[in-house]
Amino acid sequence: MEQQLYDPIHEEFRALCREFLAREAVPHHAAWEDAGIVDREVWRKAGATGLLGMDVAEEYGGGGQRDFRFNAVLVEEIVGSGCSGLGFGLHNDVVAPYLTDLSTEEQRKRWLPGFCSGDIVTAIAMSEPGAGSDLAGVRTSAVRDGSSYVLNGQKTFITNGDMADLVVIVAKTAPDEGAHGVSLIAVERGTPGFSRGRRLEKVGQKANDTAELFFDDCRVPTDNLIGTENHGFYHLMGNLPRERLSIAVAAVAACERLLAITLEYAGTREAFGRPIGRFQHNRFLLAELDTEVTIARTFLNHCIREFNEGRLTVVDAAKAKWWTTELQNKVADRCVQLHGGYGYMLEYPVAKAWLNSRVQTIYGGTTEIMKEIIGRSLGL
Repeated sequence: MEQQLYDPIHEEFRALCREFLAREAVPHHAAWEDAGIVDREVWRKAGATGLLGMDVAEEYGGGGQRDFRFNAVLVEEIVGSGCSGLGFGLHNDVVAPYLTDLSTEEQRKRWLPGFCSGDIVTAIAMSEPGAGSDLAGVRTSAVRDGSSYVLNGQKTFITNGDMADLVVIVAKTAPDEGAHGVSLIAVERGTPGFSRGRRLEKVGQKANDTAELFFDDCRVPTDNLIGTENHGFYHLMGNLPRERLSIAVAAVAACERLLAITLEYAGTREAFGRPIGRFQHNRFLLAELDTEVTIARTFLNHCIREFNEGRLTVVDAAKAKWWTTELQNKVADRCVQLHGGYGYMLEYPVAKAWLNSRVQTIYGGTTEIMKEIIGRSLGL
């Protein structure tokens, strides 16, 4: 089905992304998985190639392209390459708007050039051991003391957490105000009182560093406040649709990759004297998956267009996020089954894709939270 989302300039960018990944990431990814983290230099090479900060203004070293289709192309190509360790999506799609739209001019000059060059790797720290989807329940505190905030608390499950040079922290600045007392504060590498715990061992996405962060009387300048004090919850709500859209892009790209791999396998793997794809059950299953992936792609492309026009709603982003990620898990499971015993072998890309898929329905807001958002919009 012809989708007509991308223009020739986006396909040129796709070729650039694909060539970069083939040269700088694919040959090294197995070693990165063993290490549990990617080589820092790949970030600088990505920056030099123009793969970081595509929508950051040119005056700060960015691409100056306020067009989410470039972001989507990069995510699609990373998924297509199987290089799950690259945290570029988190950097470009999740953290970027906090630094471009909520920052001061001084902050933009201080952080954005490094953000775009790859010299500053970023992360955002929301989740805590006792607070995941309930952002109003965070316990990390930031108490004003003169021209500083003093941070105390712990964060966990932080993507890019070990690698990050700049972390946007969700902290309570008015503890008695619930969601109305949350602020966003940027903490830089090397700040006294800021430390990192163990690199967490995950089921999948082995090369992507995920860490615990600790703050023990960590003194941060008030100049590092992102946005407005005690308005952090609203800043988060404003930017979460973009994060969920990015996750949906990855989900649909994964579905398309899994389906392509499995169609090729079903056409060549024989059982009882014929390719397994010619058995009616398998053919019908693949027809079902192909239909659902096409529907997912169609809605995703609609959401990308809506986002570019400034019209993507919180509800539609929630619909895209839960539907596409649940579909990703379904497609991964069915494709493993169609591969038989080979589908359980990590040397086959379908097995790694199955492992990497499971977290998609959890981070960025669980499926249950997405349905709650949608349900409330129905007046229920």
